[in-house]
Amino acid sequence: MTHARAVVMSAAETVAVRDIELTPALATDVTIQTLYTSISAGTERMLYAGHMPHPMLQFPVIPGYETVGRVVAVGADAPATLLNTLVYVGGARCYVDVNPAWGGQSSVLHADGQRVVTLEGIKPEHGVFLALAATALHGVDMAGDISGKRVLILGQGPVGQLAARIATARGAYVIVSDVHAERLAHSRAELVCDVSTQSLSAYGVADCDVIIEASGKMDAAASAIGALALNGTIVLLGYYDTIQLPYMPLFLKQARLLTSKEWAPGDLQRSRDLMQSGILDVSTLITHHATLDQISTAYTTALFDPHCLKLLLTW
Repeated sequence: MTHARAVVMSAAETVAVRDIELTPALATDVTIQTLYTSISAGTERMLYAGHMPHPMLQFPVIPGYETVGRVVAVGADAPATLLNTLVYVGGARCYVDVNPAWGGQSSVLHADGQRVVTLEGIKPEHGVFLALAATALHGVDMAGDISGKRVLILGQGPVGQLAARIATARGAYVIVSDVHAERLAHSRAELVCDVSTQSLSAYGVADCDVIIEASGKMDAAASAIGALALNGTIVLLGYYDTIQLPYMPLFLKQARLLTSKEWAPGDLQRSRDLMQSGILDVSTLITHHATLDQISTAYTTALFDPHCLKLLLTW
């Protein structure tokens, strides 16, 4: 295959479906026919606003890293067993005259066969959660042994929702907070806090062994430090331009501050296995659906509608 249809951002706040040319597949590549993708409310929001993740990256770009599809061709040096299997892949770099960032929103793509994750045992559409689930899993891993501990998770977007489910499965007493009641309606935790109506302290939230910041908002982390236990841990699971936290409350709590960089090797497969076993249930987190002819509306909904946890784009 030499051509495909892809979602292309040609400028800030400008997104459309275009015909694009593919580079030739390598011997180690598999060719994937896309069935589903999703839109990241974090990284794709950054692109949509015109902020590039790397100074050398320029418009036009193909966004996305949440692609599920079927392997329709296998290179001579790629695993032959992948042919006709359903897989997840976190983007691709197989395009002519358009930059990948991260290149997953394409009807057809070539990717190294070692990068794909097979989706046996789970619904194909649930595969779009693998990247965010692996991000959440890695953040919870960084918190260490949380069995029997109080864990406060700030933000109930997809990553926060997934982190709460994983922490609960590990035996933690989980508290979640958000400013959007519609997101909290999907939460699974011992205590659910709508901080648009009252503060964490008014909910009685205190002495948390771990705070996982998953809202992407530094002010949320700053306002929650008072809920941290002495010698507690704060895991920054979002992405931030700068770290702006008041030092005195951190000093008094003798807090440990950790940053979490996406996921570790094997976390994508571990996340799939958690879904397969039923430990990580994502069935209620797809709240919106769209097709390619609705791409502009799909991005507006996924990025700006607080009712939208995860939008599934069908190709």
